[in-house]
Amino acid sequence: MRTIDLSPLYRSAVGFDRLASLLETAAGADAASGYPPYNIETVGENAYRIEIAVAGFRPEELSLEVRENLLTVQGHKAQAEDPRRFLHRGLAERNFERRFQLADHVEVTDAQLADGLLVISLKREIPEVLKPRKIEIKSSANGQLIRDKAA
Repeated sequence: MRTIDLSPLYRSAVGFDRLASLLETAAGADAASGYPPYNIETVGENAYRIEIAVAGFRPEELSLEVRENLLTVQGHKAQAEDPRRFLHRGLAERNFERRFQLADHVEVTDAQLADGLLVISLKREIPEVLKPRKIEIKSSANGQLIRDKAA
């Protein structure tokens, strides 16, 4: 019922196929899975932070991987050797995989685990080649165009 036809975009725009693919992925994403809960915040003009609630996980049970602008956070809980008998089990210590699509030039700079929160720091590093630059406009003293002598 929430299907979006992006074929007109493919016919009239060049180079936006990745954007259309992201829209299709976001529309089809399973939003029902809210485990583990997380926050995404901006902490500067080009800096971001993702906080994921991973209570009960040790650092060796968590893994982070960045591949082709996709950050994947996985938690694999080791099986307990001694069977525990719970009267109530409210802490969800199940395996999980959470994916975050990163924009171009956004890199993971740090990851820390403290007080049950996995904090991932990200920064957008735009290469010098892609940054805007000022072009000096030259003028001649007599108002004539400066011609390249090699021509």
